[in-house]
Order: sequence, then C-alpha cells, then structure tokens
Amino acid sequence: MKTFIYIMAVFTAVSCAVSSCSNQLSANADKDSLNLVSESEIAKPAEKEVIAKIHTDYGDIQIKLYNETPKHRDNFIKLANEGYYNGTLFHRVINSFMIQGGDPDSKNAAPKVMLGNGGPAYTIPAEFMVEKYFHKKGALAAAREGDQVNPTKASSGSQFYIVQGQVYTDSVLNLMENYFHRKFTAEQRKAYTTVGGTPHLDGAYTVYGEVVSGLEIIDKIATVKKDKNDRPLSDIKMTVEILK
Repeated sequence: MKTFIYIMAVFTAVSCAVSSCSNQLSANADKDSLNLVSESEIAKPAEKEVIAKIHTDYGDIQIKLYNETPKHRDNFIKLANEGYYNGTLFHRVINSFMIQGGDPDSKNAAPKVMLGNGGPAYTIPAEFMVEKYFHKKGALAAAREGDQVNPTKASSGSQFYIVQGQVYTDSVLNLMENYFHRKFTAEQRKAYTTVGGTPHLDGAYTVYGEVVSGLEIIDKIATVKKDKNDRPLSDIKMTVEILK
C-alpha cells in the first residue's frame, strides 16, 4: 500500500488565481499504520527545547523541536537516539516545496527504486497548533497517509519533511484565505511574504519543529538532479543526533 500526503491546492502568483490539483508527497505505509503510538514508547517531556542535528554531505541542519508538540518531539528524539535515521536518505525532494526523509527502507536502497513506504508500525496523533506553528520555510513537519484512510490526520511514525517553499504575495494569500475560509495571522503573513513556505499545508500536517541553522542546506538539497519519482540520482544520506 502506497502512502501519501496530499497537497490540497497549488497557487501561482503569475495569474493570481487559485488552482487545485492532486499533487502527492510520499509518506509512511504499514499494515498497522493507523495504530497510535503507545504512551510507553514516548519519552518523558523535556523542559528545554531540544536541538536535533541532521548531518549530510551538503552540510548540517540544526532543528529546534517544539515542546508544545510533545508526542512528535519525543518520538523523533527516541528514533534519533536509537540510530533509526542514520544511513537513511532524503528520498524525495521537490524544489520550491520540500525535502523528505525518514524512510528506513531507504537504507542501502538500490538505485531507481521508488521509496516512501517504510516506517514503524504505529502513527503519532496529530498535534496541530496552526496559528503558532505553521509551514514557513524551515518548518519540520510529519508526513502522513491521506484523509481517505486517515481521517484523524495521524502522522507517520518516522517520515518527515522540511519545508523549502516559495515566497507569496499578499494578493495570493488573500485568495488562499477565500479558498480555505481561514485568515492568516500577521506573523504568518510576514513569514510567507518574506522567507516563504507552503501555506496550503497548514492545518493538514503536524509542524513540530523548525530549522535554526542550515536553511541554505535545504536549498542545495532541493535543487539536486532527480528521477521521475523525485528521488535524487545521487543518494543524500543523513545521520541524526540529539544535541545535549
């Protein structure tokens, strides 16, 4: 079974019009993927915000994990400390959108193999805080199965993406507000019109961290040559550590 997160709409500033499509982003798939992670599998909450470092051949990305999304934070810490992510790939990259990783099946995967189906046999309950944590450039968010099989929007147990996105004009954001029947906060508008992001994903996927160092590394990875499945032609391996 193939798992996806679904892009609700694609907006272009060229025509200043709203255009919806069924673009798809690979996520985790597993028979038991709708089973929620048990509390015993989650570490105790930390008082300080934890920093995770993702090392790649393109450079290091440091990410702050939000305390207000404790289930996602603690699951990421648990997997990182177990070495779960070490040797996995950024297996799908889309310029001006995101870079995605966290699939354990990507370790030592043969060239041209389509990835995006791997992960542990649990999911993480959604932890949406849309007004405070949203899809600005550098946001760390969880991939998940589509709404048809996952109406609670539970997150993949391991797969994640880091937003690159693009910069939007106020006029396009206004169109988005009308289309989605929601209002952007002043902070969201400032972010989306300056650093950019992917605002059409807000409220659909859990954002649980943000890049504090290494945004330029995301840009480098997002522009590499790739195959028809958006997998980089040259493997981009990662190791993840939790900084003490």
